[in-house]
Amino acid sequence: MGVNLSSLVDAREIGFDELNGRIMAMDAYNIIYQFLSSIRDRFTGEPLKDSQGRITSHLSGLFYRTTKLMENGIMPVFVFDGKHPEFKRKTQESRIKMREEAAEKLKIAREEGDIEKIRLYSQAAVKLDKDMIKEAKELLHLMGIQIVEAPSEAEAQAAYMVSKGVVWASGSQDWDSLLFGCNRLVKNLNISGKRKVAGKLLYSDIKPELIELETVLNNLGINRDQLIMLGILVGTDYNPKGVKGIGPKTALKLVKENPTVDALLNNIEWDFDVDFREIFDFFKNPESVDVEIKDNETDWEGLTQFLTDHGFSEERVKSTEKRLAAISAEKKQTSLAGFLG
Repeated sequence: MGVNLSSLVDAREIGFDELNGRIMAMDAYNIIYQFLSSIRDRFTGEPLKDSQGRITSHLSGLFYRTTKLMENGIMPVFVFDGKHPEFKRKTQESRIKMREEAAEKLKIAREEGDIEKIRLYSQAAVKLDKDMIKEAKELLHLMGIQIVEAPSEAEAQAAYMVSKGVVWASGSQDWDSLLFGCNRLVKNLNISGKRKVAGKLLYSDIKPELIELETVLNNLGINRDQLIMLGILVGTDYNPKGVKGIGPKTALKLVKENPTVDALLNNIEWDFDVDFREIFDFFKNPESVDVEIKDNETDWEGLTQFLTDHGFSEERVKSTEKRLAAISAEKKQTSLAGFLG
């Protein structure tokens, strides 16, 4: 979830032609949650399942939509979360409670046949467990896609990889990436179709969007330290509700008037259990590791077996594998340096 900067930051729509030949660090948990939320029966809210009752929505998204990304010339590297900071524990506990409440409301919505509420609560009730994570990693490994285990937050690791020039941008829906210092953030990479316009019976096309940190800072007239402070005021994963009475515009005004942490704390009422400076320091200096991008081989036999064991149509799997094989053959003619260009 993270901080919401949408009202302050202008994102530029970007075509896949501009992303062709780029290596992208994908926020794995963020993307898998997207698949679990969106790949569902629109009438019952139920995710895809195999004959054994195992959820497969995340596997479907990873296999088919990631293949589509690769056909558009994008080389994905999936970054998985490591150990979360201790001060995120209350946020995690709060999310568990919210999921449980959504699950109860989902039951009622199904009984009433309310399609809109079924859609809403089925997304809010999404749960990602260890088995799903293990399956996701296995599938990516079989596809020959590189996995990076972050020491802490995946967004922080992805931002570090962008700053080092190991990847071109981070693919995530979370604005927190900017607070971690991500120079380039691409949103909506793994979302397809249309998005419902809030409060209206209208839908808008979903297209990839590029946000560049330098442009954001220049347009807002602040530096990264001030952006971190702004984010904390509005609310992050570590203080979700933000400071009472302070929205994005007020937060921007406050950090401009109080450009240091000490000055800001003298002019706001901070009543959270976690220290403001602790959150600030975590965003400013997150734990990250150096990564080498590798060109991994696809295990075709293992991939087919894995997917058919999870109830996927062998005919459709084979068809998609042919597309993957064509991508692989083309990639062998292009050096990794070409992707980093």
